[in-house]
Amino acid sequence: MTDKNSAADLNKEETARLIIDFFHRIAMHHAMWFAEVRHQLGDEKAYRILKEAYGRSYDIQMKRLSKTLGFEMQGDIPKFFLDMPAEQLNLLKENVGINWLANDGVWFQAVEFSQGMFDAKRCNDSCWAHFSPFEAWAIKRYLNLPENSGLEGLKKALAFRLYATINKQSVIDESPDSFIFQMNECRVQDARKRKGLEDYPCKSGGMAEYPSFAEAIDPRIRTECVGCPPDKHPAEWYCSWRFSIQNS
Repeated sequence: MTDKNSAADLNKEETARLIIDFFHRIAMHHAMWFAEVRHQLGDEKAYRILKEAYGRSYDIQMKRLSKTLGFEMQGDIPKFFLDMPAEQLNLLKENVGINWLANDGVWFQAVEFSQGMFDAKRCNDSCWAHFSPFEAWAIKRYLNLPENSGLEGLKKALAFRLYATINKQSVIDESPDSFIFQMNECRVQDARKRKGLEDYPCKSGGMAEYPSFAEAIDPRIRTECVGCPPDKHPAEWYCSWRFSIQNS
């Protein structure tokens, strides 16, 4: 707790900490706006409004930050990203993905240590039920995927998930109307294996995650769990999912 009476009285370190906290508040406020608009107006309108709000907010904030901090923009991208060597930029991408996973784990443990495993898993599964369709929306927007892009659209979208940056996954074509998706290496499960622990039982989360992601890409797609911990599985994958579509 600071003994200063206003933000104007802060020293440089305290001011820097306050600025970092401001960024966190912006992120939280952004998420709360979306959550409330979705609650009040429904998913379809909320995502349409999010596209508009996110685009305008990003433009406003980046223009102000680039002017204040003295970095150049190239189009809508900070130029220092484009000036990075490809290897460094890819490393940044990977580490951002790892930070996302770490953030997810921190939240899980914060609930687990405070309220117990049951509530942690309950919150985790509900979070995935909301995050997966959002990530699908973000990927569709990034790739400019059309609506109802079918199994080929889903294959492409799965390759652009945060998980795809930090885990090893594969796709096996099963028939013209179905394919199998496998998570071959999982950072969470691999870490538990190295520690001699049993697999984390993530099936309930997966049942919230994968069907909602697939249906957000194309509502015609159906999801079936081939296997996911605590299910027994072969050494070559931790979880496996079948996606199918009735093209007729």
